[in-house]
Amino acid sequence: MTIRIAMWSGPRNISTAMMRAWDARSDCTVMDEPFYGAYLASTGLQHPMRAEILAAHPVDWEQIADECGARADAPIIYQKHMCQHMTEDAPLDWTASCRHAFLIRPPEEVAASFGAKWEGFGPDDLGFRRQAELFDHVSSLMGQPAPVIEARDVLTDPDGMLRALCDALDVVFDPAMLSWKPGRRSTDGIWAAHWYGSVEASSGFSPPRPAQDCPESLREIADACRPHYESLAAHLLRPI
Repeated sequence: MTIRIAMWSGPRNISTAMMRAWDARSDCTVMDEPFYGAYLASTGLQHPMRAEILAAHPVDWEQIADECGARADAPIIYQKHMCQHMTEDAPLDWTASCRHAFLIRPPEEVAASFGAKWEGFGPDDLGFRRQAELFDHVSSLMGQPAPVIEARDVLTDPDGMLRALCDALDVVFDPAMLSWKPGRRSTDGIWAAHWYGSVEASSGFSPPRPAQDCPESLREIADACRPHYESLAAHLLRPI
């Protein structure tokens, strides 16, 4: 039986490092932000490498949803998803065939990090509102709250937090998840050339850096996201 895991994150988190951890397992293959192309095509947003992404990745929502819900070419299929990619009209029926987890980071830190790379964004670009909606959706499917992990907790105690995550997902923990070979992967989205430099140089989870101060100009955005963040933080996993 194939286990499909959907990990729901927002931007400027450790989502790519987490994808590397699962990719390091011999029983797992990964999918990198499969809905990104459809999201760009649907919204018209001018993201870095937009033309290259649209040319290299599928843009049909239903085609992508079918693959996410039915792919079975490895014992574990790990899917890295960005919550903001799932627009209000995006299909969600495929989520019933997956196990789900949520990766969060304080909105003040996300806003500061995102603001250093991008200008003119609003609260919804950080994905917190949509993440809370998706959490409610999949928790209803599961009949219990979905597991939630905090980025800083993972960086502080990778072994304990990955054990807790695997336990919550009913997957056997594999110590191979704690390190990986540097470099790019064939499974990386084409946008890796723009965004993945630090992860490509890494070989494991680095200790957490001091929290970034949120610029006053971004405080209103962070404040709008905080209630959604706190609603998920109430369900945080603790290390094993």
